[in-house]
Amino acid sequence: MRIIAGEWRGRTIKAPPSGTRPTTDRVREAWMSMLQGEIPDARVLDLFAGSGALGLEALSRGERQATFVDRGAAALKALKANVKKLEAEARTTIVRTDAVGFAEKLEPGAYDVVVADPPYDSGEAAALAALFLRRPFAGSLWIEHRVTDALPEAPGSDTRRYGDTLLTRYEAPE
Repeated sequence: MRIIAGEWRGRTIKAPPSGTRPTTDRVREAWMSMLQGEIPDARVLDLFAGSGALGLEALSRGERQATFVDRGAAALKALKANVKKLEAEARTTIVRTDAVGFAEKLEPGAYDVVVADPPYDSGEAAALAALFLRRPFAGSLWIEHRVTDALPEAPGSDTRRYGDTLLTRYEAPE
């Protein structure tokens, strides 16, 4: 995998050896293009972080600080190696815990942007969306999910399709 744009454009990062489904370059590039206006100087939370590709891509494009949350040992090992390789330690926090449980403890508006790539068919995408709609813990929440994963609808939400992958965006009410 590689960083697509920004400070670390073209730099490669490693994916965990197994057990994760990395976001494809095509989807990540589309996602970051849609997020571009929200990134500068933002506090970003990368839930179900895996390799950290989403949060690292956002850091490369100008975000101020990223928090990565994952509970898998292999994912965290790859993530820590990627952060070190990019010399991004001062701008990152890595937390080993359940992503939905972490989000449940957040105060409203704790982050500017949240990106989440939960395991397909786990129900965690819908649980995270429902939690955000009850108590928005960021300015916006972006979730990658399979077309068959039903997420709640909300005013102002937006969904884009990339093959069998959907990106759904929720905004916190003003």
